Amino acid sequence: MKQVLQDMVNGETIVAEAPSPQVSSGTLLINTSVTLISAGTERMLVDFGKASYLQKVRQQPEKVKMVLEKVKTDGLISAYEAVRSKLSQPLPLGYCNVGVVTKVGSDIQGFKIGDRVVSNGPHADVVKVPKNLCAFIPDTVDDESAAFVVVASIGLQGIRLAQPTLGEAFVVTGSGLIGLLTVQLLCAQGCRVLAIDIDESKLALARQFGAQTCNPGIGEDPVVAGMELSRGKGVDGVIITASTQSNDPVIQAARMCRKRGRIVLVGVTGLELNRADFYEKELSFQVSCSYGPGRYDPDYEYKGLDYPLGFVRWTEQRNFEAVLDMLASGRLDVKPLITHRFAFEDAAKAYELLTMDKANLGILLQYTSPVSQRMVRQLSLKPDIKFDPQRPVLGFIGAGNYASRMLIPAFKNAGAQFHTIVTAGGINGVIHGERSGFAEASTDMATLLANQLINTVVIVTRHNTHANFVAQALKAGKHVFVEKPLAINYEGLDIVRSAYDAAQSRTAVGGAQLMVGFNRRFSPQVQKMKVLLEKVNEPKSIIMTINAGTIPANHWTQDLVIGGGRIIGEACHFIDLMRFLAGSPIVSIQARRIGDQPGIGITEDKASITLGFEDGSFGTILYLANGAASFPKERIEVFTAGSVLQLDNFRKLKGYRWRGFNKMNLWKQDKGQRACAAAFLQAIETGTPAIPADEIFEVARVTIEVSELLRSQ
Repeated sequence: MKQVLQDMVNGETIVAEAPSPQVSSGTLLINTSVTLISAGTERMLVDFGKASYLQKVRQQPEKVKMVLEKVKTDGLISAYEAVRSKLSQPLPLGYCNVGVVTKVGSDIQGFKIGDRVVSNGPHADVVKVPKNLCAFIPDTVDDESAAFVVVASIGLQGIRLAQPTLGEAFVVTGSGLIGLLTVQLLCAQGCRVLAIDIDESKLALARQFGAQTCNPGIGEDPVVAGMELSRGKGVDGVIITASTQSNDPVIQAARMCRKRGRIVLVGVTGLELNRADFYEKELSFQVSCSYGPGRYDPDYEYKGLDYPLGFVRWTEQRNFEAVLDMLASGRLDVKPLITHRFAFEDAAKAYELLTMDKANLGILLQYTSPVSQRMVRQLSLKPDIKFDPQRPVLGFIGAGNYASRMLIPAFKNAGAQFHTIVTAGGINGVIHGERSGFAEASTDMATLLANQLINTVVIVTRHNTHANFVAQALKAGKHVFVEKPLAINYEGLDIVRSAYDAAQSRTAVGGAQLMVGFNRRFSPQVQKMKVLLEKVNEPKSIIMTINAGTIPANHWTQDLVIGGGRIIGEACHFIDLMRFLAGSPIVSIQARRIGDQPGIGITEDKASITLGFEDGSFGTILYLANGAASFPKERIEVFTAGSVLQLDNFRKLKGYRWRGFNKMNLWKQDKGQRACAAAFLQAIETGTPAIPADEIFEVARVTIEVSELLRSQ
C-alpha cells in the first residue's frame, strides 16, 4: 500500500510505501478509489510543517508551557529530545475516503465485501477503518461526489447545533469548501442565507447555490449585509466556517444577530469576545465538534458501540448517511466544487498547488493501481543486510511512541541486529524501520514468528496483547523481551508461565530468555544504590513517591480490558524496582486508594501500596495522579542503618550520612533503557538472565494482586 504523509520538521509531503494493514475485529479494509483533500484543515497542517521552529512555537503557546515544565523536572536535554521525537513523527493526511470493501473484520454487520463505502480514512490506497466511521454509498451517487461526504458532515453538524427552521435568516462566514457545503445545506432547509468571504470566485459559487453574498475585501459591511438579509430584525444564526486568527468573525456575528440568536463555530477564529454584545442579546455561542456525536469517543469510534437512535438521532455515521441521501436526491451538488484532479502518485504536486493558491476548493486524488499491488503485507527495506545467526536477531512487534522513541534506539545502541518490524497499520513500521535499519517491515506477525533467522522478539503493543504474544513467541522458540506489563490478569500470567516452562524444557543450555522492560533497575544511579545497599545487613525502609500525572479516563491505558489500568500498566515498574532494591522476596501486600468522590472518575491511580519483604524490609509506593506537573515525577528514598539514599527523578542521587558516598548527579535523566536493552542481549549470549524469571513472575503476580485489592475497596 501507499499513503500520503506530512513531515512536520521540514514540511515535505511524501507518498510512502508500506505493508497493507491487517483487518481486525470491528473494522473494514477498504481499497480506495478516490479521496478529497480538505483544503482548510490540510493546508493548515502543511503550512505548520513548513514553518520554522520559532513559528511553530508561536502557533502553539500552550505546548511551550508543557515543554518548560518538562525542562524543570526532567532537564533540558530530555525535554529537547522529547520535542524532537514528537516532531519527527510524520503525520498521515486526509480524512475523506471513498472505496470498496475488500475485507470485513469480525462482529461486522451491515457491510460486506464489494460494498462501496465512504469513510474518514486517510489518503492511502488501502485503509482500515472502524465500522462506525463508514457509510454505504447509494448506487446513484458517484465516487467523486461521495468524497465530499465527510467535509459536508462537518458543516451539517454545525447546522444541527444551530437548529435552523424553515424561513430563518442564516449567515455563513467563510466560503471555503465546508462553508459552501453549509450554504447548500441551509438553503435546502428553506433558510435565507448570506455567505461572507473575501474571495469573489467563492462568493460566485455561493450565489449559484442560492445565497446572498458579502465581500468585506471590497468594502462591504458584513453587519449591514446581515441586517439587510434579516429585514432589519437581526439574523437568526451565524455559522462560522472561516479559518483566521482574527476576532472579527465572532464580533460581527454577535452584532448582526437578533436577540437570542445562535452562533456556532465550525472553523478556527480568535475568541476575544465582547461580553456586552452577548449579554444584551442573550446570544448562545457553541463550538461544533467535527462530524457529530461519537467523535473522539473511543467506545463509539473504535469499539463500535453505537448510540441508541431514540436518544441520539444524529451520530457521525448517521450524518454521513444524511449527506449521502442529499447527494442521491440531487439537493446537494458538489460537482461545481471540484477544481482539480490528480493521480494519487502525484499527491505532492496536489499539496504544492494547495499551499500556493488558496482559491482552490475540491482537489481530488484518484487511485488506479491494481488491487494486487496494494495488498502486499511484507516490504523489504534493506535487502542487502547480512545477519549473524549466532547473535540475537530481532523482530519487533509494535512501533508506537515508546517503541520508536526509547526501545528501538536503545537496542540499536546495544548493537542489536534488526530484521523485521511488525505493526498493525504498516506505515509506522516503515517509518521507524527505515530510520533504524530494519531489513523488513510487515503487518504479519505469523510470518515473523515462522522466520527461523529471527531468534528474538521484542513486544511493544497494547497491554492486553502481551500475554498471548509472549506465549506465541516462546512456543515459536524465540527469546522474548516484552515491555511491561507481562500480563494484565492471572489467566494471562498462567498462559505465559506455561509457555515459558515448556520453552525451558526444550531449549538448549541457558534456556529461552524472557525479560520484562523493567528498565529502572538498570539505571546508573539505581545500580549505584544497589551496590551501596548490598553492604548493609539491616532491613530497609523504602519510600517511592510517583507524581504520575493525570491521564484521561477514556485513554486506552485506563481501560481495564485493554490497558489493565495504571497500576498494572505503570506501577509495576516501581514494584519491580522496590523488589530489586530490597533484594528479598515479597511476603505481604497492603494497598489503599483514594476514596470515591463525585467528579473523580478514576481512583486507583491515586493509591498507596505497602510491600513487606522476607528479610524484614518494607516499602511504600505512593502512586499519585493528582499532583502538579511542575513537581518532580519520581523520588526514591531508602532509609537503613542510620543513613539515607535519595534519588530525585533519575538525575540527582544523594547520600545522607553514607560512609564513602556523597552524591551522583547526571547531566541528563537516565532511566536505564539503554542498559536494560544491552543486559537482555547479553543474557541471550551468556545464558544468564538479566532479571531472574522467578522475580519477573513474582512482580507480575503481586501487581495483579495489588490492582485487585484497590478495586475491591
